[in-house]
Amino acid sequence: MLQGSDVPGSTAGAQTADASTSGSSTGGAPAAAAPRPAQRRAFRSKVDHLRPTYGFEDVSLAPGTSTIEPADVDLAQEFCGIPLAIPILAAAMDAVVDPRMAGELARLGGLAVLNLEGVQTRYDDPGAVLDRIASAPEADVHAFLAEAYAEPVREELVARRIEEIHAAGSRAAVAATPAAARRFGPFCAEHGADLFLVQSQVSSARHLATGYEPLELSDFTRFMPIPVAVGNTTNSEAAFALMEQGAAAVFVGVGPGAACTTREVLGIGVPQVTAISDVAAARDAYLAETGRYVPVVADGGMRRGGELAKAIAAGADVLMLGSPLARAVEAPGSGTNWGMAAPSPTLPRGTRITVGTRGTLERILLGPAEVTDGSENLVGALRQSMAALGARTIPEMQRVEMVYAPAVATEGKSWQRSR
Repeated sequence: MLQGSDVPGSTAGAQTADASTSGSSTGGAPAAAAPRPAQRRAFRSKVDHLRPTYGFEDVSLAPGTSTIEPADVDLAQEFCGIPLAIPILAAAMDAVVDPRMAGELARLGGLAVLNLEGVQTRYDDPGAVLDRIASAPEADVHAFLAEAYAEPVREELVARRIEEIHAAGSRAAVAATPAAARRFGPFCAEHGADLFLVQSQVSSARHLATGYEPLELSDFTRFMPIPVAVGNTTNSEAAFALMEQGAAAVFVGVGPGAACTTREVLGIGVPQVTAISDVAAARDAYLAETGRYVPVVADGGMRRGGELAKAIAAGADVLMLGSPLARAVEAPGSGTNWGMAAPSPTLPRGTRITVGTRGTLERILLGPAEVTDGSENLVGALRQSMAALGARTIPEMQRVEMVYAPAVATEGKSWQRSR
């Protein structure tokens, strides 16, 4: 009778006795030892240790022990040497910013950033090109975007747009990719720009390339006579390194914008609340080490007043908006918007979206709102949120309690959802 560990009910004692009997009957050959149980191997799976991350819909802000009047909330600050009455930047997107829009936002207390590699600096009459993009059939829009952005950037138009922004009553903030920064940075500073933003899909202090010489950020910030902001990142270590390289501000966000498809096309990105909080932690650590405060800009992913409030509470100093401002009658995109990677001839990472024209820029930012979904009077909602949380200033808002609350937007709202 065969006995062993694979037979139910067998025991080590039974195995030993049977083996001994068998050995005696054949002349005494010692029985083989029972097989040792296989050791359990330790496998390390990446998904076993995934870090939880949070977007705006995952968190809520918890009221504290005091409240204040909304009129007593102070949103003013100095950003890279530029005074802001409200913590709002307009994104460097062609459908959002032109000199006229920059002037209007400055009147309201914010700052617009002009895309140096967009249609404003490629065409004498950018309005005609923008109108064609906005009205192009969906099937043709990518081909037309690629064609429109194939025209070269002209330095005389760069200088003209900076002059027009100043004439409209605004400081001139301009943005370019790292590949173009070496060419346009000194030129823009010479022609009166007040802030230069080096902006790319993912920014790092150390970029490796074999086909060309990458921008050396530390040299660039040192020799530029105006502040140089850098973006975008989602990482504490990367943000700290950018600050060490001389960044005057760090922009946060990879792919959260409504017109951006980077997360879908490339599979990269970090939910915005976690990204802002991580970069804010780097800012605080850098301040403790050096005494220099580097503002954090939350770039994208915010559509309603509550999301603006959560971005500040997560650690942002300033908020950059794209599609929410593209809905203004002053915006050059005529109710549309598109990501600045959309014109890529080989791998477009953006799409033209229809946002509609909802009202003036003043109504969208300062009210009065004509809708109840929080997409208008954005700054008023931020102010009201801060007042309810007892936060008089942006630094105080950055210290309010944040809780994990994925059901906060739907709890008790079944009647609203059924409408």
